[in-house]
Amino acid sequence: MKPFRLPVLWTALCAAALLSACGDKAETAVVPVEIDPATTCDLDGMLLADFPGPKAQIHFKGEAKPSFYCDTVEMFNTLLKPEQVKAIRAVLVQDMGKADWDQPRGNWFDARTGFYVLGSKRKGSMGPTIASFAQEADATAFAAKNGGRVLRFSDVKPDMVDLSGGALHDTKM
Repeated sequence: MKPFRLPVLWTALCAAALLSACGDKAETAVVPVEIDPATTCDLDGMLLADFPGPKAQIHFKGEAKPSFYCDTVEMFNTLLKPEQVKAIRAVLVQDMGKADWDQPRGNWFDARTGFYVLGSKRKGSMGPTIASFAQEADATAFAAKNGGRVLRFSDVKPDMVDLSGGALHDTKM
């Protein structure tokens, strides 16, 4: 009678589990999708390339393409809604310390690590916006020049991102 080879079977199962875990980690790597002339906002269909100010993209789990937002206020509004239950892989915004305010392209970074200026005189696609920065020094310099206060991602609250007045400022719809 041959002895039962539990250690061999156990080793094979552990190896398979480790390999599948490696595959999960590769899936979580998110690459920013660049804005092109046809990229539209998922909330209102506006063309992102037509408007100034920082843009955002949310990569939801199970969705091949990100949801785009023509303004960081729209992004925060979506994320802070109590009914937002979709699992999120990544939230990216543009670094306005590097991007051109009037035609922002590229310069994406993880929104959760950023610094934000609320209440500045600079306008985005829907009027007042929340400027996004990867570096605190850039956010502080922007606030000194344009007004507003510097916040961390977690400091932004639902009452700061009300979308009800945005359409009043939109002159291109």
